[in-house]
Amino acid sequence: MHGEVTISGSKNAALPIMAATLLTDEPCVIRRVPDLSDTRFMVQILESLGASVKFEDGTLTVRAKKIRGYADYELVRKMRGSICIAGPLLGRLRKARISLPGGCIIGARPINLHLKGLAALGAKVEIEGGYVTATAKKLNGAVMFLGGRSGSTVLGTANVMMAATLAEGVTIIESAACEPEVVDLANFLNAMGANISGAGSPTITITGVEKLHGAEHEVIPDRIEVATFLIAAGATNGEVTLCGARADHLRAVIDKLSEAGVSVERSGANMIVRRKGKLKPVDITTLPYSGFPTDVQAQMMSLLALAPGISIITERIFESRFMHVSELARLGAEIEIEGPSAIVKGGRPLSGAPVMASDLRASAALVIAGLAAKGATQVNRIYHLDRGYEKMDAKLRKLGARIQRIEEK
Repeated sequence: MHGEVTISGSKNAALPIMAATLLTDEPCVIRRVPDLSDTRFMVQILESLGASVKFEDGTLTVRAKKIRGYADYELVRKMRGSICIAGPLLGRLRKARISLPGGCIIGARPINLHLKGLAALGAKVEIEGGYVTATAKKLNGAVMFLGGRSGSTVLGTANVMMAATLAEGVTIIESAACEPEVVDLANFLNAMGANISGAGSPTITITGVEKLHGAEHEVIPDRIEVATFLIAAGATNGEVTLCGARADHLRAVIDKLSEAGVSVERSGANMIVRRKGKLKPVDITTLPYSGFPTDVQAQMMSLLALAPGISIITERIFESRFMHVSELARLGAEIEIEGPSAIVKGGRPLSGAPVMASDLRASAALVIAGLAAKGATQVNRIYHLDRGYEKMDAKLRKLGARIQRIEEK
């Protein structure tokens, strides 16, 4: 693949920022919001709560003048990210009732840390009939620890941070998530009049304010989309320029790609990726930010299936995130699972076959493998792909990929 591709705004940053518009009755304007099924679901959720929403050409305008604190099952079940409306609803209304969320089946993703954080602020939290109910006469700042079995919680940090903006006193989140998406949310909240410091570090301090106002914001580029295109270019021995990418959000990925024989150069706001010769095997362990992202593990496995030698990929975040292995095997990849690790015996040629996507990032991995395989690959259930990649097929075609979307009859 050769050419230029423009990176979309970050889905994982956009969703909590969209939820944060519920914290004020004034208009908010969010730019570079990716047009995805997940962001469209969030628009529906905001509207169901009573907000007025306009979404056009990547710009979202929200006015949540009068809202209710109840989100029903039919909307919330479609997307795990919808749980991030709990914090804003509790902060503004002092009550929230939300169905337990859905999303990709990649292992247990409990919301106990979200609930622990909201309870620490003074909320009474109950789970009954598949719904979470949180109520509070008043919210008070508190010191809390949000570390979990697999590290910090990104959405849990976001939920507590949003609720705490309108609590009385100071809230300190220890073992907070350090992801760029958390920093982006904090920047938006501060633009709304919040008082947040330390975002991007393990300790975030929020000093509550009486009221938040409307604000304008531009969402950061999607680092997972960047990583996916970097890997796709490496897998196809191409040379691609990624416009509007942030290399500082992807140091671990760039480091491992370099080890694997894929060069990534920075050029202002752009990144240029090309192969440096034959691919080489590497060992990878997924970790919370700034380690190697679990959301890039599947795509990297497709690349390493092409690299002669043995690579070991260890998954430390989600225990069921190797569901793409059996589908990659249908294309000819030789991969064995041993506990939390996948042993990739790379270098065998891949050949096209019909495959089934199990989750969002597995979909991208199968597309990458299909681009590198001989013959035609048919990826089914691409609704997963549309949850997190904006017009991926069109972007790949622009780079010379032979890819088309076929509507099911």
